[in-house]
Amino acid sequence: MEVFETGAFFFRDVPSSAALPIIRPELGRQHSMSDRARVAMNGYLNHFLGNLDIVNSREVCKFLEVSTLSFSPEYGPKQKEDYVMVNHLPTIHNDDDHKKCSPCQWFNCCNDNWQKVWAVLKPGFLALLKDPFDTKPLDIIVFDVLPASDGIEGARATLAVEMKERNPLRHSFKVSCGNRSIRLRSKSSAKVKEWVTAINDAALRLPEGWCHPHRFGSFAPPRGLAEDGSEVQWFVDGRAAFESIASAIDGAKSEIFICGWWVCPELYLRRPFQTNASSRLDALLEAKAKQGVQIYILLYKEVALALKINSVYSKRKLLEIHENVRVLRYPDHFSSGVYLWSHHEKLVIIDNHICFIGGLDLCFGRYDSSDHKVGDVPPNIWPGKDYYNPRESEPNTWEDTMKDEINREKYPRMPWHDVHCALWGPPCRDVARHFVQRWNYAKRNKAPNEQTIPLLMPQHHMVIPHYMGSSSEMEVEKKIVEDIYSDMKRNDSVASLSSFQDIPLLIPQEADELRPSDGDLKSNGLEMKHDFDDQPSRASKGPFSFRKSKNEALVEDTPMKGFVDDSDSLVPNQDLSPDIGKRTSEKEWWETQERGDQVVSADETGQVGPRVKCRCQVLRSVSQWSAGTSQVEESIHKAYCSLIETAEHFVYIENQFFISGLKGDEIIRNRVLEAMYRRIIRAHHEKKSFRIIIVIPLLPGFQGGIDDAGAASVRAIMHWQYRTICRGPNSILQNLYNLLGARMHDYISFYGLRSYGKLFEGGPVAASQVYVHSKVMIVDDCIVLIGSANINDRSLLGSRDSEIGVLIEDKELVDSFMGGKPWRAGKFASSLRHSLWSEHLGLSAVEINQIIDPVIDSTYKDIWMATAKTNTMIYQDVISCIPNDLIQSRSALRQCMTHWKEKLGHTTIDLGIAPVKLESYQDGNIRGTDPMERLKSVKGHLVSFPLDFMCKEDLRPGYKESEYYASPQVFH
Repeated sequence: MEVFETGAFFFRDVPSSAALPIIRPELGRQHSMSDRARVAMNGYLNHFLGNLDIVNSREVCKFLEVSTLSFSPEYGPKQKEDYVMVNHLPTIHNDDDHKKCSPCQWFNCCNDNWQKVWAVLKPGFLALLKDPFDTKPLDIIVFDVLPASDGIEGARATLAVEMKERNPLRHSFKVSCGNRSIRLRSKSSAKVKEWVTAINDAALRLPEGWCHPHRFGSFAPPRGLAEDGSEVQWFVDGRAAFESIASAIDGAKSEIFICGWWVCPELYLRRPFQTNASSRLDALLEAKAKQGVQIYILLYKEVALALKINSVYSKRKLLEIHENVRVLRYPDHFSSGVYLWSHHEKLVIIDNHICFIGGLDLCFGRYDSSDHKVGDVPPNIWPGKDYYNPRESEPNTWEDTMKDEINREKYPRMPWHDVHCALWGPPCRDVARHFVQRWNYAKRNKAPNEQTIPLLMPQHHMVIPHYMGSSSEMEVEKKIVEDIYSDMKRNDSVASLSSFQDIPLLIPQEADELRPSDGDLKSNGLEMKHDFDDQPSRASKGPFSFRKSKNEALVEDTPMKGFVDDSDSLVPNQDLSPDIGKRTSEKEWWETQERGDQVVSADETGQVGPRVKCRCQVLRSVSQWSAGTSQVEESIHKAYCSLIETAEHFVYIENQFFISGLKGDEIIRNRVLEAMYRRIIRAHHEKKSFRIIIVIPLLPGFQGGIDDAGAASVRAIMHWQYRTICRGPNSILQNLYNLLGARMHDYISFYGLRSYGKLFEGGPVAASQVYVHSKVMIVDDCIVLIGSANINDRSLLGSRDSEIGVLIEDKELVDSFMGGKPWRAGKFASSLRHSLWSEHLGLSAVEINQIIDPVIDSTYKDIWMATAKTNTMIYQDVISCIPNDLIQSRSALRQCMTHWKEKLGHTTIDLGIAPVKLESYQDGNIRGTDPMERLKSVKGHLVSFPLDFMCKEDLRPGYKESEYYASPQVFH
């Protein structure tokens, strides 16, 4: 009777006269009855459920197996849903508890830990809800790349498998993903088989399944192969990036994800800080939290004895902002047993719409511009502990952030050079998926029963359109649907009176039935328009939210070659289709660049790149300890090696570290160095020009003078870097010298950055290294890799530090030159290199043409190498900065330090203070000149890397030093 009444309720507002012509369409010879019937039923059900009073019925919800998540387009199309039983969740209290039998109060006889929940299967995850109308998941399994099954080559492990119960009346299945395995029961064996098939189909079916590894072994596929809204924009140095991050946070509508190695709530994202109080990070987040924006912050929980970033303080300050700010620190070192490795990603994700990724943490010391000033007296740009120089001192307390840590009238700050980028579209959602995976893993380990810290669901990534082709089948079906809906609109006058809305299909189409149509998908006659710049719409107040899906455009005949093959060549200058081969003028690119929706001020010219459409692939380094994945992912490492080996003309790298190994090196396991060596040898055999240019810090950015007793860590890192570069049989320069002699520098060379200035008006002249913290590689002015990963085993092996990055391949090309010949350079890649090189070389906008061609001798030797050599000599003459090639032993270092301290009365830990007057002999007399006059000849910041510094010393920790007993893996 209940069903009958419900059925009567169904048809109260939908007369049979309207339904009949839809259910029984006139059949034509050209279409089969099953095709017409399926399409007709789709159309009828869409129209039928247009009445919101009907769809809000719990009976309809159960009958149609739908829930609050069914038609939320941000989570993907509806798949299977139903009630299941689980026994791994805490007790769920509901209204049925009072129906238990009386003995339950004493013996709990009805409670066997199995509870009924609503399971929702989506393309990328399986969510468990208390009931179909609940919005917060009790548990969620985010699908992960699975390892091979039982070590059998070519076989794949399944995500869901049917289980055998001792009781034949019980029917269960198991879902395993990452390091998790949960058991579920269903009503019948047939239901179990349906669930197992549906889950494996959603997660494993190629090519859209999330358990399928993509190019370089990444969890994410290449994006932007079609016009899917994939866009990117670069930022050089902290000022440009922080300004854009602040603007994006200001515009947040729904949720903000932040992930960092170090996060300082008191960081000002805009300067001068006195006039930008509202741009302080905690103030920005507070304003958005009060508007209802949900904020999730994932911090690295450091080993306190090793680092002074004090994440406990950061968490406390962030939680004090508002109840809508949730914070997790991870890992717990004692329970996880992880002491050596860290979470190193730097992410800000706004509304799953825009993501910021790169080398910049939201913390002190990172704000900087292309000037790289060494002083700030009185404080105007860098307040308190933001006036930062880790070579001199690391703060021991963060309680008073506005109090100076070092004397800014005596010591320079250490300028900070970095590269960051913004992503829009599917790449942004790939990064958000990574954050969700890490957040949920940390939540289960740190706060499994904390109700105020929710599990998160990844938004749909729409993998299918990148792979599918087209056929006439979709066109036929689309025409049928359009005819049906035109008939329905003519015959049904009730539709206009009901609360009818455009809603997606109730019966999801199979993947092989999706086809493109002029860049738009039309489903059931409802046009799905592309609007990737819009903020994602949020769920309505009702239990369902029927909206138009934001489907991505499909592309015809998308090439599949190389998507899974890690060794696939990425040809940067391949012929592209006419729609992506647009040429733009190169002249003064930064004055005419398109900045998208970012807010940037005029004085940031050259620091912010154009917002352009690109092909992107998100890469990462993760493993079971860091993200709960079922296998180690080292896609950043694989991408580095592949891109270097397939480069045609040059590779330009900026990185915080450079520690790598050649083939056969049993200590250093990453093979970036081997890829470089092989590529150079190939260029030598082919008698072709090829350049590798590497810019790294002059010294590790850790406290302590090179000769100090407490600086063993600094010396250890120097040892591994020099071992990689030029010392011993495992170094690349020694191996190349044995084969090429002095010509090795034609192929590869190493550089650092340095800056100078007065600490204040009338104060001393000081110099400091510019700390290279960027993690960027540019290949052939067409491909860029940006992220958080350093070039060392910690970052690249996947099983150690967690990292994330993005590989960007240009679609929009500009006229350029390479090796003296015309070349089609990428707009994103070439503009980024021009910005970096103009900053390092001290070039103005009108001088950019001098470095258009990075390979020819007039650029590489006459400008790049010559500028570095000249700047190095000037600094040596004026300040004798450490490090330099003249100091080759610890005894020589002590003599130099003693001499300058006696002469000046004060200097920095790396001899960074210039004498008041430079002494020179002229006509037999001693003449004193202002050191600033000599330093004005320095162009930009580029200097040569001192290959001979401390070359006569063993820099490894001695047995009397505590670092001697630490694992060497800590330093490389």
